[in-house]
Amino acid sequence: MSELTAQNLVKPAAVAALMVEHTVQKHHTPYQVIFVKAFLAGVMLSFGGLLSEVTSGGATSLTTSNPGLAKVLGGFVFPVGLVMIVLNGYELLTSNMMYFPMAVIKRAVPWWSLPVNWIIVTFGNLVGSLFFGAILVKYSGIVSTAPYNTYIVEFAMKKASEPEWHQIFLRGIGCNWLVCIAVWQAAGARDTISKIFAIWIPIWVFVACSYDHVVANMFSVPLGIMFGADLTVAEYIRKSLIAAYLGNIIGALFVGMPATYFYLRDYNAGSMRAAENGELSNDEPEVRDIDSDNKH
Repeated sequence: MSELTAQNLVKPAAVAALMVEHTVQKHHTPYQVIFVKAFLAGVMLSFGGLLSEVTSGGATSLTTSNPGLAKVLGGFVFPVGLVMIVLNGYELLTSNMMYFPMAVIKRAVPWWSLPVNWIIVTFGNLVGSLFFGAILVKYSGIVSTAPYNTYIVEFAMKKASEPEWHQIFLRGIGCNWLVCIAVWQAAGARDTISKIFAIWIPIWVFVACSYDHVVANMFSVPLGIMFGADLTVAEYIRKSLIAAYLGNIIGALFVGMPATYFYLRDYNAGSMRAAENGELSNDEPEVRDIDSDNKH
């Protein structure tokens, strides 16, 4: 490995250990802080989703003549949302689907920390996404005219109505496999530009290929319903939310579980296992704050 590469890249084993330590930090973060960070993550991801829909929805002639290129362009702008989440250290459900199973398996946090975090972050992401969609998009009127309003409705139907349940589930697997790869790569990069690039490529791929991200859909599908999509909230929850949620969990495990096997077989959480009792011991080693290094 060249000196330049060594200076700009954290080895995979170190990244895996940092992710477990980061999960311990999340475990000890007050619930209200987790919720607010999750709310902000929902807003940030929705900014990327809106930009993607504006780009794709406004390219009507390109969509007709070259739909593949239109998808590539829409996918290219979407990653800005995850970049803002990672660099600001916010709470995104789909990356926590990778973090917490790794830490639970290594007994760095108690098992109940996983469902508690996922529940809080799910509702925080959802509230942030709905707030952004209703207040900053629908009521602001920024996409109230054709072709944007028409595209928003069509996009929601393509996400939550037209596909079969198992198709959304499988698309969820592919989506979060790529999202967690993006987060992993960002954690292994030392400088901001490298982190942005590490995030951008996998997210670009998942959006351009029309995979399903449960949090991104918390913005796009309800927004389509607000604009008149022939879709009920119950149908969205049953078919899109649940299917994408479960698929995203499997996709995260495809990244986190091999990493745990490859790099954490000899990992010893040491006194961090006191977290199982809900507290840290006095001789707890200092856990590095990787949020300060822009790692999410």
